[in-house]
Amino acid sequence: MLTFLFWFFVVPAALAALVSNRAGRNYIEYVEAELNEPLGEYTPPATLIVPVKGLDHDLAGNLQSLAVQDYPDLELIVVTRSASDEAFQLARTVLPQGMQVVVAGQPPEDTGEKVHNLIEAVRRARPSSELLAFADSDGRVGRRWLRNLVAPLQDDSLGATTGFRWYLPEEGGFWPLLRSVWDSTIAGNLRVDDKNFAWGGGMALRRATFENARVAEFWRGAVSDDYRLTAAMNAAKMGVRFIPGAMVATPGGCTGREFLRWAVRQLVITRVCRVKVWWAGFAAHIFYCGAIAVSILVALTGNPLGLGGLVVTLLPGMGKGAIRAHAGRMMFPNYNGWFDQYGWAYFWMTPIATWVWLYGFVRSAMTRRIEWRGNVYELISADRTRCVSAAPAPEPEPHL
Repeated sequence: MLTFLFWFFVVPAALAALVSNRAGRNYIEYVEAELNEPLGEYTPPATLIVPVKGLDHDLAGNLQSLAVQDYPDLELIVVTRSASDEAFQLARTVLPQGMQVVVAGQPPEDTGEKVHNLIEAVRRARPSSELLAFADSDGRVGRRWLRNLVAPLQDDSLGATTGFRWYLPEEGGFWPLLRSVWDSTIAGNLRVDDKNFAWGGGMALRRATFENARVAEFWRGAVSDDYRLTAAMNAAKMGVRFIPGAMVATPGGCTGREFLRWAVRQLVITRVCRVKVWWAGFAAHIFYCGAIAVSILVALTGNPLGLGGLVVTLLPGMGKGAIRAHAGRMMFPNYNGWFDQYGWAYFWMTPIATWVWLYGFVRSAMTRRIEWRGNVYELISADRTRCVSAAPAPEPEPHL
């Protein structure tokens, strides 16, 4: 029986690992080519929308990196539920006078707070903006980030462009590094053929595309801004292009509890919004982890096949982790020192991250509830949400 299980799990896992490594080589070639491509001059008037809630790690620096973009005609909108939010108050202090501030107010019970804020901010964007871009408040970007994100949209047949986050914890540490390794798996699987999902922390599209694809309608009733924008692009038969030059550095650390809860939340949202992707990932990790476990059991019996199973299962995945680290180094040249110090994690911690993925899939199969910045949501479907409990709005500061 053990021998049967060995071959049942190890052969598919090994084949999948080889296919994955080939995709990894295509990915690194795409990243290198894109980063060396001359930047286009397409810079139409744009509005950049940043929702805020609570004090993210080094929020002032993150917001300032968005405010100093090398972009000729940019409107920056910071939007929040309540004007009493600490993040909103900080934004008004550190950002330039030309920034527009939008208070979206209490969201309806059937729509996520972030999505509600974005809908209101888009509605308030200046009429002259031809492009809409979106960023999260917990990331740090380079000065040409927006130019990189916008340039490919000169092709009006392209739906949207997207970057992705990369966790770069300044102090290292087991859990923050494991989160970085775990999440880099998603970044490393972004496609080279415009068949990607848009990521809400760094995405852009033409305003005409936003309206024609009815993105605001796709957003209503949802908690996920990016998956629903992706669904709108898919419905309109328009692509989403990954832009390596538009990656976002996310500093700061986390505890183990914070990381695991966050990872499960990502996978709950994926199960509700992109169930086929969720099932494919779940199945892959059942075979990966099953192959590792059965190889260890076989090895413990003294059979050398067990060690062979570990080699053909673990080493390709660890090698792809090293490929992702190389890609990260290219996409974040200002963080070379960080990769010198912590780049080893993407090779050595990949097996641990694989088991965290399996844990996340199992846990996400058991619930449709998530917590996001104090709000608890029941995800009924991709476009139906129920707010189970809402975080109270911040109390206004007393006037002295």
